[in-house]
Amino acid sequence: MTPSELPPIGFIGLGIMGSPMAGHLLRAGYPLYVHSRTRSKADPLVAAGATWCDDPAEVGRHCDLLLTIVTDTPDVEDVLVGSRGAVHTLARGACVVDMTTISPEVARRLANALAEKGITLLDAPVTGGDVGAREATLTIMVGGPADAFARVRPVLAHMGRNIVHVGPAGSGQTLKACNQILCAVNMIGVCEALLLAQRSGLDLERAITTLAGGAGGSWAWANLGPKIVSGDLDPAFMIRLIQKDLRIVQDTARRAGVPLPGTALAQQLFRAVETLPGGEDRGTQAMILAYRRLAGEDGSTGHAGA
Repeated sequence: MTPSELPPIGFIGLGIMGSPMAGHLLRAGYPLYVHSRTRSKADPLVAAGATWCDDPAEVGRHCDLLLTIVTDTPDVEDVLVGSRGAVHTLARGACVVDMTTISPEVARRLANALAEKGITLLDAPVTGGDVGAREATLTIMVGGPADAFARVRPVLAHMGRNIVHVGPAGSGQTLKACNQILCAVNMIGVCEALLLAQRSGLDLERAITTLAGGAGGSWAWANLGPKIVSGDLDPAFMIRLIQKDLRIVQDTARRAGVPLPGTALAQQLFRAVETLPGGEDRGTQAMILAYRRLAGEDGSTGHAGA
């Protein structure tokens, strides 16, 4: 299929993740109709050939495939079924792929609501951070009908490398909840290991490279460990967003009757950072600030002492 024959795609949500993801689709040749809460975030895409729409309903008029990646559950509900939501203009047979992290229960409820309009909803949260979004290497976990997944997979392949259908509606969000447990609890290990290495006088950069390939190595150790060592607490993923996700995790676990004490500890450590000026907008690696305070050090900066 030549670029001129590719079907139009709608894209709502142009933040840290959404902007590069939408850019991949535009460069692949898809006619792209975009909307974002902040108009200026769309300017680079519009300059490159995307079409701005004033609201989600206008986006829905132009496409049979709509992708959304916004901030939280209320935002998803607003852009899909709100007073100016896309559901009012999408045609029967259209497909919505929501890539926001929301609760599995809400994902199932929205899937049922859209199905009544003849519209399929796939819940397809992502992991891989801003780097994965820029480099199109995201992992995309998709819940919903298998036939709809097969139809949209070629589009998702422009944004991710590991694209997996994990089950019926809500399954993508459930697996994303599991992912966020790993992200939060891994950060505890990274901070504790670096603090012990620092207090013991080790070369922290060498510690990171040495352990990265061992049994205790992780994405967080290899990618966020060096940021902690250099004092870089700028967000790839903000603390306020992982806290939002962890509330979803705990609600999902409560419904399943599963205790998550490690996740609860991570929430409290992140909460300690949130009390600092600008803390909630720092990256998740800023958990080190809570540990520095516990260790009796100045907890206002992130430099680990390398």
